Amino acid sequence: MQRSSSSNNSSLAQQLGQRWLALLNRLQEDPKLAQVMSTRIGQYLRSRPFLALALLMFSAMAALPVGLFLLFALITIVMAVVGFVFFEVFMLFVGGITLLSVLSGIALFSLLVSVIVTGVFVTIPNLLKRYYPNVTKQRKESEEETPEVKQKK
Repeated sequence: MQRSSSSNNSSLAQQLGQRWLALLNRLQEDPKLAQVMSTRIGQYLRSRPFLALALLMFSAMAALPVGLFLLFALITIVMAVVGFVFFEVFMLFVGGITLLSVLSGIALFSLLVSVIVTGVFVTIPNLLKRYYPNVTKQRKESEEETPEVKQKK
């Protein structure tokens, strides 16, 4: 039984090795990778495989924290923009309510002034008629004379 499991393990290891070699051959034949490897940095990393492996591991392991940081930054920017929009809407709402209050106050004030002025225009002639009838009669007589004078001319 141990022989069958060890033979299975060795065949699995051979298959894994063959797949790994196929992947490496495919990567080496890639024109983009060949272009990178022809640079000075590529030549330096080719001569130092341990450093290349360390750089590859660092890049792979740093991708998640950098991605999380960029996601956090993006979410922060979006939240700031949304918060700014909500703040602006709130300020417009407060300004609108203030404007509505001021305009309502002006309307009530103008209505009150209109009522007072109308009351004054109605009560003063009535008071004059009642307490000073001679002033109002002279005025009426002068108004009646003016059309006759105009007709004579």
